[in-house]
Amino acid sequence: MSEHSSNNAQKDEQKNDFIRNIIRDDVKAQKYPQIVTRFPPEPNGYLHLGHVKSICLNFGVAEEFGGVCNLRFDDTNPTAEKQDFIDNIENDVRWLGFEWAGDAHHASGYFDQLYAWAVQLIEQGDAYVDLQSPEQIKENRGSFNEAGTASPHRDASVEENLTLFNDMKAGKFAEGKAVLRAKIDMASPNMNLRDPVIYRVMHQAHHQTGDKWCIYPMYDFAHPLSDALEGITHSLCTLEFEDHRPFYDWAIEKIGFDVPPHQYEFSRLNVDHTLTSKRKLKQLVDENIVSGWDDPRMPTIAGMRRRGYTPEGLRDFCERVGVTKVDSVVDFRLLEFSIRQSLETTTARGMAVLKPLKVTITNFAEAVSSWESQKADSVNARFDDTTQTLWLTQPNHPNVDMGEREIPFTETLYIDQGDYEIEPPAGYKRLSPEKPEIRLRNTYVLAVTEHITDENGTVVELKATIDPATLGNNPEGRKVKGVIHWVSASQGVPATVRMYEQLFSVEDPSSVADVHQALNPNSLTELNAVVEPSLVNADAGTRFQFEREGYFISDSEDHSTDTPVFNQIVSLRDSYKPA
Repeated sequence: MSEHSSNNAQKDEQKNDFIRNIIRDDVKAQKYPQIVTRFPPEPNGYLHLGHVKSICLNFGVAEEFGGVCNLRFDDTNPTAEKQDFIDNIENDVRWLGFEWAGDAHHASGYFDQLYAWAVQLIEQGDAYVDLQSPEQIKENRGSFNEAGTASPHRDASVEENLTLFNDMKAGKFAEGKAVLRAKIDMASPNMNLRDPVIYRVMHQAHHQTGDKWCIYPMYDFAHPLSDALEGITHSLCTLEFEDHRPFYDWAIEKIGFDVPPHQYEFSRLNVDHTLTSKRKLKQLVDENIVSGWDDPRMPTIAGMRRRGYTPEGLRDFCERVGVTKVDSVVDFRLLEFSIRQSLETTTARGMAVLKPLKVTITNFAEAVSSWESQKADSVNARFDDTTQTLWLTQPNHPNVDMGEREIPFTETLYIDQGDYEIEPPAGYKRLSPEKPEIRLRNTYVLAVTEHITDENGTVVELKATIDPATLGNNPEGRKVKGVIHWVSASQGVPATVRMYEQLFSVEDPSSVADVHQALNPNSLTELNAVVEPSLVNADAGTRFQFEREGYFISDSEDHSTDTPVFNQIVSLRDSYKPA
């Protein structure tokens, strides 16, 4: 079986996960008129890599089973939420290739109904207003080995609780002076059922509802009832919410729904050397450790988009990871493999010298003076007498029709510093005094005749000749091994190239108490490179393969034709092979 066929078979197998099997059974039993899922982010930060898996799963299964997926903002905490986050979340979901059903929903859009249901719970004797302090509530909650202690307000009358709850709504209580709690079981082994708080006082304007409310529902209360309101059939969330499911079911049952939603949990996406805590990511932004939420080193979708990752690559990565109930850590190289696969046939080629070493061709004039009579059929070129430039026409991709571009070849070139070594290490296959000849990509065979060093012994310039008969032809009577890339020194364009390593040097940065101790000091290196002109003229946000270097993107924020800036997306190849 070919690698491509194996990869496709793997994807098909991964889609046969336990959640999809549950939905298949429900569809077969005609349990629901239509499958309805939802993606419910809180707009208190930018979405990150962990959210990509949830987005792909929720929108993916809805599409696969002819259903719909809602986008619903869990905006129950106005102190941490902003419209900017909402706008970016919508942009991220669309960029990944998904579209939600109808307009985006907001939990805040259900506040009136949620309040009415809270009143219903009070009237049923299933909720009460607690006037204990937050510290008292926490202390009386008990522990895993000890039952909780009932609040002295737990058995207040319905009438008293209705009055107190109305006073909360009217703003008569300061924050922390009163909460509404569900009345369930203070001795339950599940801490989430020990009379959880379902409403709290917050004198804070909301980005959607303004100053209408000074009490806000807790997520665990708003979430199941929002699901029920929207007719969600399969509420998919990560495993940390498994212990919350009993309360989810309790709330649904107490309010009463003919076709209740059901919560299913799957393992979250854990990738080595990657942090997905919104709180810690916000710390990186607030302390200017990174340039913003969209810094290309950040594991946010905005950061990965600016880095040059493709939506196709991210979706492929999530398919390869699959959906299970077992927590595990995914090798970061699998993500890079998927990104690299998505770029191979979709990016134009170009040449960029990241660490330039000057090369002067001493026989340039003689070698190109008769180039027209010498050129092979495979060479398409023109010579500009004014600039003494040989313009070589080359395809933008060797195997995919992406058009052509002209590359300037001149008397003075740049090659990469690493392509010439005075004392080469074992296995070195590029230029050295003992191996002076090599093929310049798409042009001549070059032979180094002299190297010039500075006072420190560092090579700063090469003198070389080119073999006039080798433009488009192999040299006669000898074999020349190796091909290196180059850029014209006079026609090439200076550019900033940002090289990236992982932001964190430890495998599990979440295990380090101080995030500063987990940072990789080499996560960003800026190089003063020189690139061929065709790369500079591309729009910001254009991806390329820099030949022999890797995949890069012209930065969406800083790149211009006057000041070109390129971000490294991923290396050209890696030894990693997915199972």
